[in-house]
Formats: sequence, C-alpha cells, structure tokens
Amino acid sequence: MTAYQGEPGAYSEIAALRIGEPKPFESFDEVFAAVENQKVHYAVIPIENSLGGSIHHNYDLLLQHPVTIVAETFVKVKHCLLGIPGSSTERALKVLSHPQALAQCRNFFATHQHLKAEVAYDTAGSAKMIAAEKDPGKLAIASKRAGELYGLEILQENLADEEWNITRFFCIAHAKNPENPLPETTAKSAQHKTSIVFTLPNEQGSLFKALATFAMRDIDLTKIESRPFRKKAFEYLFYVDFIGDQNDRNIQNALCHLKEFATMVNVLGSYGVIAE
Repeated sequence: MTAYQGEPGAYSEIAALRIGEPKPFESFDEVFAAVENQKVHYAVIPIENSLGGSIHHNYDLLLQHPVTIVAETFVKVKHCLLGIPGSSTERALKVLSHPQALAQCRNFFATHQHLKAEVAYDTAGSAKMIAAEKDPGKLAIASKRAGELYGLEILQENLADEEWNITRFFCIAHAKNPENPLPETTAKSAQHKTSIVFTLPNEQGSLFKALATFAMRDIDLTKIESRPFRKKAFEYLFYVDFIGDQNDRNIQNALCHLKEFATMVNVLGSYGVIAE
C-alpha cells in the first residue's frame, strides 16, 4: 500500500499507482506518519516542480521522520478545466484549485478576467467539491483522471502556461525496513542517484570545500539547494543530489571526506527511477 496526499485523481495518486495500491491522506504530515508507524509500505511525496520549484515542507519532513528514499518518479502535469455537465467558461464565475496549479495557469486567467481564482487544498479535491455542489458557476483545475472519477466535463485541456510542467516525486519507505521489493513491473534505472543533506561551520570557504569533495572525484551533482536550519537562526541546511550509489567506493570516500569538516551529514537515500 502506498500513501499519498490528496484526493483520488490527484497527481500524487498517479505517482502512487506506479508503486502499488494508493491510500489517500489529508496532509503531508499524515503521509510521513503513516510510513513511520508502518501503516503503509511506501509513500510518494512531491519534492519539486519544473515550474514551481521545490516543495520545502517535504524537504523538512524528510529530516524529521525515520524514512529513506527508495525511488523517484516523474509525473507530467496536464491541467484541465473541469465543470459539471452543461457548465461553460462563459457562465462560470469561479475556478477552484491548489494555489500552485492556479499560479501555473496565469495566462488563462489573464484572458478570462471574469473568472476569479479561488484556492482549494488540492487539485482533485476541488474537482470533488464542484461535483458535489453541482454549481455551474464554479469550475476546477485538475487532472483528466479527476474529471473522469467525479463525472465532470473537460472544458479545456493543456491549461498551464508552459508545456514542460513536470513534478518529481520521491518514493519513501521506513528507514529500518526499506527492503520491501518494489513491484516487478516498475522499470528501475541502472544508474542510481543519491540525496544527502549537510550543515557546515560558518567559516570562510566551507561550502567550496564541501563541493570540492565531489568535484575532485568527478561526481556529477544534479541539484544543490540551501534551506534555513530551523534549530539555529541564520544557519543553513544544504540539500544535494548527485549521480551514484552511496555504496560505491568513490561515493563513500567523498562522504567520509565531507564528514571530516561538516557539522552534520545525513544520507537521505540512493535510488533509481520508476518509469511511467
């Protein structure tokens, strides 16, 4: 069973379906708690979007719970404008969706200025809401799957401002029990990626030294991001993704070198890609 945040039809559910039987939860905190309490084998969490950037709350939760990343997958976000049968863009007054989805459709609202964007907790949740209310004055922005699940008409497809709207998801498991086999039908890549987080002393050149531990070993960094460290004011966590598995000798040497001067190093997981 795979936990996800949102209602059936959410983009997170699409990611969860690639792992196993989806189980919805209302919040990301509940999703992480379900993994920690071993109520589910896995969970999928969105970690970054190609337009909206990183989901910072989930980065924080990765540190707060005993979980490990066991896979990643990518879901192409295809926003649709949905309404109850018989509704239309001309007659409607409001459009409900998650704030990030609304922000990704600015061009649509610029050309339909009579429509007011209204924030909902979830894309699929907004579709479920208007289906229940049966109000032709309200529309939703959600996935095509959400429209099918809740019996809504698709009034317009490809609503996002950009075509390259992709969300990256982590599949996580309990850190003490990460060996539950992923479904055989999933295509895992031969080339693994590793995610780590570390903190550094507030000294001149410390970040340069940290990055040099990877550069001198020709390790390909695919992402680096800093986040405020909640336990200390104006100190920062550094999240880094790179190509390679934590059990590779070259990677082990780099991490040992980093630990010589970093104040904290936490390996979040090594993982392959689950294909669509």
